[in-house]
Formats: sequence, structure tokens, C-alpha cells
Amino acid sequence: MRIELDEAQRSIQQTVREFAAAELRPQASAWDRAGTFPHAIVPKLAALGLFGLTVPQEWDGAGLDLLTAVLAIEAIAWGDASIGLTIASHNSLCTGHILQFGSPAQKRKYLPRLASGSALGAWCLTEPGAGSDAAAIQTRAIRRGTDWVLNGSKVFVTQGSVAGVYVVMARTNPQSGHRGISAFIVDRDAPGRRAGKKEDKLGVRASDTAEVIFEDCTITADSLIAPEGEGFHQALSVLERGRIGIGALAVGIGRAALEDSIRYASQRKAFGKSLTEHQAIQFMLADIRSAAKPRWQSCTPPKRRPARLRRPCRFMAAMDSSRSIRSNATTATSSSRRSVRARPRFNA
Repeated sequence: MRIELDEAQRSIQQTVREFAAAELRPQASAWDRAGTFPHAIVPKLAALGLFGLTVPQEWDGAGLDLLTAVLAIEAIAWGDASIGLTIASHNSLCTGHILQFGSPAQKRKYLPRLASGSALGAWCLTEPGAGSDAAAIQTRAIRRGTDWVLNGSKVFVTQGSVAGVYVVMARTNPQSGHRGISAFIVDRDAPGRRAGKKEDKLGVRASDTAEVIFEDCTITADSLIAPEGEGFHQALSVLERGRIGIGALAVGIGRAALEDSIRYASQRKAFGKSLTEHQAIQFMLADIRSAAKPRWQSCTPPKRRPARLRRPCRFMAAMDSSRSIRSNATTATSSSRRSVRARPRFNA
């Protein structure tokens, strides 16, 4: 079923697109070359409510539905992929985990800080020896009196060195496999928590990606996102919802790539005419346009799925867009610039 945007959704989409055009796109290349997180943009993003897209207004969020939220993510990603990733990960991972599974007290304590942008959120799952195999994590959490003590390290953490709030998956029962993994909320100033190596990436370099290390990191008992042993299942649910935002991120990047490709192909001439007049280039640009066009559809997961994953997902971004966009944009760009030596642009 095709979903039509209402007037409020179109207004929000337009507002965020105008912000991205004025505040993000002109700075994106410089931020990417510098490879540092642009802290100065955070208050401007917060003023638009972009750090609490789906957080209810009672906790200082924007209270948007999921479709409107991903429209905002797509618009930000068009302006700068790095900031788009920051917004998507902050909302869907750390904030989303607490919103979906946190206790009332945890929501009251952390969601206003996260939604207002006074604290950025980071989500700590991946480890040096546990990437796609999330059940293989080795970070430990053991009880010491009434507290929990964390030991281990996490890698490729988005907002890893700049976050104020971390949701951390750790093993509380080594004998129980994935049922022995629990989730904890850790504040930036928790004793024993520190940032490690910052990743030097090929693209989206203004998005902070770093190692997070826990050495006898002591947190209070109420830091556990209950119940104990449900961290793995919670993480799967958070990731499932987060993939919708990543689909929107890919569409935004694809839209920027298409516009850049058309602009360059209109200016560049070969064999006496602009590249846009060559049929082969026209086909490539048409393929990018088709892949980058967002397609929102209402969906209900099949009944054969496990009960905990059977809840309806109201909106789903076309995830195949990211593959098509990457392939077609790379082909079109390499073809049109074959005679020009230029550093590839990974950011919008």
C-alpha cells in the first residue's frame, strides 16, 4: 500500500531540507577532510528537535511518528552523510533502546537529556572478536555488592568519544550463551569508562567512530535495563528498527549523489556535447534516480516469525536502494570522470 505524505509531514521535510542546504551541505566537504566531529552544529540540530525525533513530548522529544522521523533523517543525510549517521544512530540505537526497554525512572532520567541534545547517545555492541556474531561478546558485567562492574572493550562505536550516555551490552552469565547478555546504561563520567582509538575512516569522517574501554567501570544497580539476560533480544529489536533509518540515510546520500552527478554531467563536455546528451550516461543517471527514489510501504511481518519479532512494522524503507545507489553512482561517476583525476567524494 502506497503511503501519501500529509501536510505536516511535507512541512517538516521541507524545513529540514532547507536547514541541510543552509547549514550542512556547504560545510560537509571541509568537515569530512578534517575528520573531526563538528560540535558547533549540535545546538542547531537540537533546536530543530532532531535528537528526539520519536521521543514523546513528555520527555522533551518531538513526538514524531516513524515515517516523519525517517523523512528528517533522509533530508539531513542529503546535506551531510556524517551528520545523517549521527542523527540516525543517536535516535535509533541509544535513545531507541532506552525508549523501548528502559524503566520509567530510566526514561525520566535520560530521555530529556538525549532528546534535547545536551547529551549524545552511543550504543556499544561490537567488539574486536564479535561483530556480526553479537552473541559472542566478551565484555563482562559482574555484581559487586549492590553495583555492577564492567570490564571489556567495544569497537566501531558511533559517537564513541563524544557521547554523554552509553548503552552497553555485556555478559552477566557466561554459561547461558546469548541468554546471559544484559544491557546497561553508562554515563560518560562513570569511573573506569574511557574512549580508546578513534577510527580513521575512508568516508563519513565527521561522524565520530571510536573504541570505548571499560576497566573496572562501576555503575549502580539501577543502570541495568531489565530484565537481566534479555540484552541480546533487546539488541535484535533495536537493530531491526534502526535499519529503517539506515535505509533513509542511504536514500538521502543517493539523492545527493544523483544531483552531483547531474550537475557534473551537465557541465562536462566530451565529443562536442555535454555528458547528459550521451545516452549511456542518461541510462546511468536514470538508474540512480530510480534507486534513490524513496519507497515507503505499510508492512506486517509474517506470522511464521518468532512472537517477539511479529509486531507490525508500520513503515519500511526500501533497503535495496543502498546497494543500487552505490553501484550505479560509482559507475556513473567513474565513467563521467574517467579523463579527470579527482579524489572520490564520499560525503554529500
